[in-house]
Amino acid sequence: MTVTTDETRIGEPLKGFTVGVTAARRSEEFSTLLTRRGATVVNAPAIRIIPLVDDAELERVSRELIERPAEITVATTGIGFRGWMEAVDGWGLAEELGAALGESRILARGPKAKGAIRAADLREEWSPASESSAEVLDHLLSEGVEGKRIAVQLHGATTEWEPLPDFCEVLRLAGAEIVPVPVYRWTPPPDQAAMDRLIELTVTGGLDAVSFTSAPAVASMLMRAKEIGLVEPLLAAFGGRVLAVCVGPVTAAPLEALGVQTTMPTRARLGSLARHIAEELPRRAMKVRAAGHDLSVRGSCVVVDDEVRQLAPAAMSLMRTLARRPGRVVSREELLAVLPGGGGDTHAVETAIARLRSCLGAPKIVQTVVKRGYRLAVDDPADCDDDGKR
Repeated sequence: MTVTTDETRIGEPLKGFTVGVTAARRSEEFSTLLTRRGATVVNAPAIRIIPLVDDAELERVSRELIERPAEITVATTGIGFRGWMEAVDGWGLAEELGAALGESRILARGPKAKGAIRAADLREEWSPASESSAEVLDHLLSEGVEGKRIAVQLHGATTEWEPLPDFCEVLRLAGAEIVPVPVYRWTPPPDQAAMDRLIELTVTGGLDAVSFTSAPAVASMLMRAKEIGLVEPLLAAFGGRVLAVCVGPVTAAPLEALGVQTTMPTRARLGSLARHIAEELPRRAMKVRAAGHDLSVRGSCVVVDDEVRQLAPAAMSLMRTLARRPGRVVSREELLAVLPGGGGDTHAVETAIARLRSCLGAPKIVQTVVKRGYRLAVDDPADCDDDGKR
């Protein structure tokens, strides 16, 4: 796992925000787009791609389609279809497979898949404007698929959280014969330490957002969270303060299927994704006016009057708890429970509060309520404690 920061001449709308990046391909490029906007980036590649030329299953399926062409071929990704063509060329099968696909009606899920089809001197019959697998499925079902042989280019490994297995299953139930084409396979990275740390930061609120650029990356993170017993807390975090940002609807599908609300740019491009994050996080950030200061609590820091204040884990835990309901009194016992370790007595809270005030550089932001606890000294009376006391 690497942590990166950078400066930019385009402004720093993401100053103080921490974003998790799960991309395996082009992760450095995407991280740079975020750090140029002021973000702190935590990199944890979610998948490892297995080279196509080493994949015996893809060669077997390719030979099967040469011998018995499909009536319909669905190309779902540009990189996958292009890689398929490169692999069969390495096996000396490019001309034969090209002829077989030329006999097939080819559907392209989006413009990247369409471009890869045309680069192979083939032509798609239809492509949806939405770039959605669901629209491709609706198109096929509306015209009828019973008895038809359909080749479907898969994204990678098939797991319970990926959308294409359901796509294939629906077509099978409608009477089609499905030929899955595993154009590449992915596995989790050999060292899961970075992903474990990313999951931990998400669950504990140490991140403001996690970005996903492929459905396999989502599936891999969910698989790992399940293995270490944190899938439910992970989903709860995405349903709470940590934003799940996806490059497009196909990537978002596994999370949406689990009831997690995601956000995405209008165009499925890395540049658009970075701009979308830079717009969404500041817009959604909680802002409080306390003791005459503008305060915003982020995943790993607090911004006070536009100045980033880095806090130690104990101070950050207290700040998140106090900021959850600005102006509400939080008892020493409640604050003790959120301190790392959770042990000791309430004197540990007093010590931690003193350090928090020092780190904020504005001690009056955190107000002591005698015999009751602590609260943020909000300037807006509407944000005071339930009993109305200041």
